Amino acid sequence: MGTGGRSGLRPGKGNTEGVAAGKGNTDGVAATPAAASASCQYRCIECNQEAKELYRDYNHGVLKITICKSCQKPVDKYIEYDPVIILINAILCKAQAYRHILFNTKINMHGKLCIFCLLCEAYLRWWQLQDSNQNTDPNDFIRYAKEWDFYRMFAVASLEQTAFFIGIFTFLWVERPMTAKKKPNFILLLKALLLSSYGKLLLIPAVIWEHDYTPLCLRLIKVFVLTSNFQAIRVTLNINRKLSFLAILSGLLMESTMVYFFQRMEWDVGSDCAIYKSQDF
Repeated sequence: MGTGGRSGLRPGKGNTEGVAAGKGNTDGVAATPAAASASCQYRCIECNQEAKELYRDYNHGVLKITICKSCQKPVDKYIEYDPVIILINAILCKAQAYRHILFNTKINMHGKLCIFCLLCEAYLRWWQLQDSNQNTDPNDFIRYAKEWDFYRMFAVASLEQTAFFIGIFTFLWVERPMTAKKKPNFILLLKALLLSSYGKLLLIPAVIWEHDYTPLCLRLIKVFVLTSNFQAIRVTLNINRKLSFLAILSGLLMESTMVYFFQRMEWDVGSDCAIYKSQDF
């Protein structure tokens, strides 16, 4: 499968080294990902088999997508797709889009995305706390107290998310003989979980455009995030849906235990459970 140009490829998405190498190649074929396969293995988005390269770059900008030896389909058709199309497919939780993003691209924004999502969640909890305790006193002490409330919400949200991840990793570690023939890559799984939690960014618009159906929106956002996490686990470890579902349940159980602990300490943490059960948001 060839293309007449490079417009379908996005810089920084999996194989830009091959394009750069192709400019100085006098043999007509670029020394693309095959040369770098020792340090980076790609995956077929259809059958999840490892691949040495995604495409080859010939002279005059002619590209040929690699065909998977296992399923006889293009290893990664998304390298020619527009980022918006890839994002839509990821929102629809398509396994092919997740494999493209997790295995065949180079994304180093896991930490930044995690911090931003936690800030969004902390703001929602802080907003709920201030909404339930209105105080118009302009005293500086009150303002500083509100500021520290936000920091406290951020810490609590971080602890609950950590508990959620610990629950998932604990279950997968116990069920390790069932998850894969080789040792699971938990570092890659952590990155996948952080990336798949991008749905938390929708918390801010849900608060800005507050309406009577805001609690319903929050429930739907929670379900969407959990569904994305479920798909990330299944794609990353190549396991069946049952194990992925049980891993998510284990994470929720651990998170609920953390929430229960905070409630026993009589901390007003504005947890997800409290938010989604609230009728007077």
